[in-house]
Amino acid sequence: MAAGGSTGFLEEAAVFLAAGVAFVPIFRRLGLGSAPGYLAAGMVLGPYVSGFVPDAEMVLGFAEFGVVLLLFVIGLELRPSRLWRMRSEIFGLGLAQVALTGALIAGLLAAAGMGGAAATAAGLALALSSTAFAVQVLRERGELSRPYGRRAFAILLFQDLAIVPILALVAFLAPGAGGAPSWQGALIGLAALGALTLAGLYLLQPLLTFIARSRADEVFGAAALLVVTASALAMQAAGLSMALGAFIAGVLLAETEYRHQLESDIEPFRGLLLGLFFMGVGMTIDLAAVAAAWPVAVGGAVGLFALKTASIYGLTRLFGSSHFDAARIGATLGQGGEFGFVVFSTGAASGLFGPAEASMLAAAATLSMPLTPVAVRLAQFARPAEDESPDGMEEPGAAPRARVIIAGFGRVGQVVARILLLRGHDVTLIDNSPRRIRMAGTLGDKVYYGDAKRIDVLRSAGAEEASIIFLCIDDRDGARHAVEKIKERFPNAAVLADTYDRFSEIELREAGADEVVRETFESAVELARRGLRRLGDGDVVEEVIEEFRRRDAELTRLQMEYGIEGGLQKMRDRYAVDKLP
Repeated sequence: MAAGGSTGFLEEAAVFLAAGVAFVPIFRRLGLGSAPGYLAAGMVLGPYVSGFVPDAEMVLGFAEFGVVLLLFVIGLELRPSRLWRMRSEIFGLGLAQVALTGALIAGLLAAAGMGGAAATAAGLALALSSTAFAVQVLRERGELSRPYGRRAFAILLFQDLAIVPILALVAFLAPGAGGAPSWQGALIGLAALGALTLAGLYLLQPLLTFIARSRADEVFGAAALLVVTASALAMQAAGLSMALGAFIAGVLLAETEYRHQLESDIEPFRGLLLGLFFMGVGMTIDLAAVAAAWPVAVGGAVGLFALKTASIYGLTRLFGSSHFDAARIGATLGQGGEFGFVVFSTGAASGLFGPAEASMLAAAATLSMPLTPVAVRLAQFARPAEDESPDGMEEPGAAPRARVIIAGFGRVGQVVARILLLRGHDVTLIDNSPRRIRMAGTLGDKVYYGDAKRIDVLRSAGAEEASIIFLCIDDRDGARHAVEKIKERFPNAAVLADTYDRFSEIELREAGADEVVRETFESAVELARRGLRRLGDGDVVEEVIEEFRRRDAELTRLQMEYGIEGGLQKMRDRYAVDKLP
């Protein structure tokens, strides 16, 4: 790497960023996902190709924090209530898949000459699939909400839960682990877990509420990183995994209203550091060793995919899936997962795997990923002439209700939310005021703290699946920018916005809002209606109001076309009056 100096760090950072920018878009364009792109970039930068990084441990030591952040985000997504609703498929089918597939792979590796401890760790690691890869395939095909998609996602959820125990098992199986931990060490670990749980339950929420009241987004982001770092360091001090601490902290915060804001603040750091981690893993792959035994690497990738697909197919059939759905689930989850690289690098660092073994295992997992799109397409040939189960069609009454997001829980947002909830619609509320968040909590559990103008917050709240986004925020410029970004990022969602005057209404309509309502307009119209009735004009009041609405809408259209003054002049010329609505 570059020598020290005032620009040394920037030069190194530029090379890493350039490698990521060069490789990742190409691999994503090929439908292979981001992880193989980062791995390829790492291979090029590593000691076995360019030698820019002579020692991969220099990168992995720092980038390991990306894994910690990933575990925190996984914890945030695994809400206890959600786990309970899917418990039978998560802890039944998911557990069976990891156990059976891991045992089969471990048996084959042991038969090939790998040590028992290493084969066990590698088998469990390769039993995990790529959550990012599989979910992307399901989402692109619009099948994440279908019965087979939900079952595949349940398996992925258990695999996410299994990550921490597998990492703990790797540490236990590593040479020099000393067998079972002493009772003192066990007590210290249990005490640390208890202390972290109590802190999460009784300290984190008041702390985040206090910080949220400051309305300083950068401080809240710093607090999110502090929570992850502190929980990870606490577990490390107790002799446990840093990832375990981050995971527990995430689960404890999963039911709070700050979940989406925390996830949005962590996401940029998680993505960059995890990408750097995969680059570091790529640097550890000895391409010369893989090339010398390429039949083993390629055969291992194909064999891994075939074995996982077959075992998942058999298990999902036992759990009631149709032939077609079981084939699709197996094809979707047949690849090796990103966390296999974590296990291989951790195991290699602890001496559980030899360098050649770790490189070959990582290569097999990497080469299995490109097989997923091909296998998913081939699985379509398993579709029978007529589906043999209701899984192939929409179940009666199973269509999801339209998802609605209300961004801003002020005066207008409160009324909109109460009316939609009265009708039984699926509503998610977002606001950046802790006081209004507590008030909104009486309406349901989908209430989250966050800046409703931020696209990452909206995405975390489910904007990609939303049919309507109500924008009810008192920020003229912020609302206009939010509408533009929402229409660009979430084109399937209709944007209904409220505002306070005609000028901002025009701006919002030009930005792409589907409907805009001036909040003072409707109240003024109602006041005028009641006044006309008291003045004895009750017989014509509705006709007058309707004519006023028509002229007001016409004036808005003309001002959008000819400008504010030009539109006013057009109306004066058209109606030959000086005073206009």
